[in-house]
Amino acid sequence: MTRILVAEDFDIIREDLCDTLNAQSDMCVVGQASSGAEITALAGSVDCDLILMDIEMETTAAGIKAAEEILEEHPDIMVLFLTAHETENMILTSMGAGAVDYIVKGCPDEELLMHIRSAAAGRPMLDAKIQNMLLKEYSRLRSSEKSLLFFINSVSKLTAAERELVRLLLEDKKVKEIAELRCVELVTVKTQIKSLLRKFGCSRTREIVETIRELNVAHLF
Repeated sequence: MTRILVAEDFDIIREDLCDTLNAQSDMCVVGQASSGAEITALAGSVDCDLILMDIEMETTAAGIKAAEEILEEHPDIMVLFLTAHETENMILTSMGAGAVDYIVKGCPDEELLMHIRSAAAGRPMLDAKIQNMLLKEYSRLRSSEKSLLFFINSVSKLTAAERELVRLLLEDKKVKEIAELRCVELVTVKTQIKSLLRKFGCSRTREIVETIRELNVAHLF
């Protein structure tokens, strides 16, 4: 039997949650609270296995503060946040406060119960969400790394004149201005630009400039 505390400041939502949980053969609600201060006190006086914790109660972060205080004193208690939004920020918030999972308010009862049972069995569903988020971030970093390596490799193939051309493009100089500053024919600059585009695999000089600024490597020129 999983013993549960419910913290939710809206009476109707809290009562509905308690009714749903108490109707299960493997769960029972051993206490309820409507504020962070109440649930913190309750967790210190009532034995429980798990807390369903609303994040926004008397303040927008009351549940987070309560979770941190409770887990500091009772690290064996599992906290599942109740939230109105499912975002990557919510995952990070849950991790940071020590919660094992979070549940989006208004989800079907079956989903709510599945989250609770998974956490009680030691397989919180947040783990899978964290894994997906980390995989996505790893993929993004790998992509960024490849872009940087390709870019650095391309820079190494530039002639001195082409590097100077890139420097002037970074200063937002126009083709005509560059020709005048370097005392060369307009056609010479255009030829060098074509060579730059080919080496960087770009179709416009603006793409080269934006890439350099995005990768923060303007100092190379």
